[in-house]
Amino acid sequence: MNNFVEEVRWRGMLHDIMPGTEEMLQKEMGIAYVGIDPTADSLHIGHLVSIMLLKHFQLTGHKPYALVGGATGMIGDPSGKSKERNLLDEETLRHNQKAIQAQLARFLDFDSDVPNKAELVNNYDWMKTFSFLDFIRDVGKHITVNYMMAKDSVKKRIVGEGAEGMSFTEFTYQLVQGYDFLHLYREKGCRLQMGGSDQWGNITTGTEMIRRIAGGEAYALTCPLITKADGSKFGKTESGNVWLDARLTSPYKFYQFWLNTSDEDAAKYIKIFTLLEQTVVKELLEVHVEAPHQRKLQHRLAEEVTRMVHGAEALEKAIQASGILFGKATEDTLRALDEETLLDIFEGVPQHEIACRELENGIDIVELVSTHAPIFKSKGEARKLIQGNGLSVNKAKVNLERTVDTRGLIAGKFILIQKGKKNYFLLRAL
Repeated sequence: MNNFVEEVRWRGMLHDIMPGTEEMLQKEMGIAYVGIDPTADSLHIGHLVSIMLLKHFQLTGHKPYALVGGATGMIGDPSGKSKERNLLDEETLRHNQKAIQAQLARFLDFDSDVPNKAELVNNYDWMKTFSFLDFIRDVGKHITVNYMMAKDSVKKRIVGEGAEGMSFTEFTYQLVQGYDFLHLYREKGCRLQMGGSDQWGNITTGTEMIRRIAGGEAYALTCPLITKADGSKFGKTESGNVWLDARLTSPYKFYQFWLNTSDEDAAKYIKIFTLLEQTVVKELLEVHVEAPHQRKLQHRLAEEVTRMVHGAEALEKAIQASGILFGKATEDTLRALDEETLLDIFEGVPQHEIACRELENGIDIVELVSTHAPIFKSKGEARKLIQGNGLSVNKAKVNLERTVDTRGLIAGKFILIQKGKKNYFLLRAL
């Protein structure tokens, strides 16, 4: 059994750890859980740190539980928030849980017969029959208001952050999360809860509850909250979260997110978000220091994470798609793209519309780019560039004799015009 704590420590994934945790995990197969908020039917890369904690936990011989917070999702965790969340109904939560489990299966082994196979649980299953009176009698009386008020997540909401303060619903969140830990301790033998550093207060409420109610000993381990080198929030782009679901963030955009990370961030992320061994990471960092302009570190990072989340085939397509703008792509490469990826690649590129019927009999290239689509101000300007071998249609150079018809449509509706080396235009046939 490898040392889990040592593994996450060198990767920069250890923020706080309760005394005795490492020793406990060295003696026995540990059982730990991470809570996942089911507020959407896809995880995003903000969840990846916690998922990688579970992944390393299982790889080092321990048993991971992923807890979907169906009950706590109906309340809303106040940690790190300045406003109360919208609450979800049970049907939505169940749908989200199913989708999240399918994504987690890319990282964790849920199906084999090994003793440390992963399991997924939903706290709604044990909280739905728990009456309010039973809860305050059996759980609430063991944790004082003074103890709860001392938590940072509570103090920040009551003093200074958010004029509306904190509802009683949110105030009780730490009790519900603490009870989850107690329940898993009793039912599954779980003695460790892991999560982001903002969860330390909630997690330690659980360890205290186990101590006071069950007379047991439990542990806590948190990872740092990941930020970008410029201080901005990790995992956010102009269009919002970077999701693990290909419907919400295409594999191409996902790959590009990692490819475009700064040198400083890539050096940190390669340890956290990949399974590469320490010697390999060390070699990559050394190569990067010698030739940072080659961005080999970013390329390896993007490849590793995209393959893990979307698979080898999607990675290969993302790499090919990336080469369309910056490499020596061919018309065949372009034709292999689906419409969504094509539009992702050429997001922001000027678009012009043309009637499909006008293409049926073919249009002279000069007419196409000067009259039907005003890419050039005049036919003379178009002819001059074409004669200088400076115009491409669907990544293929054209001459003055070229005509374009419906056979030239990419994904059934697009024609890509390239003017010089960097100026692209999309013609959309309607």
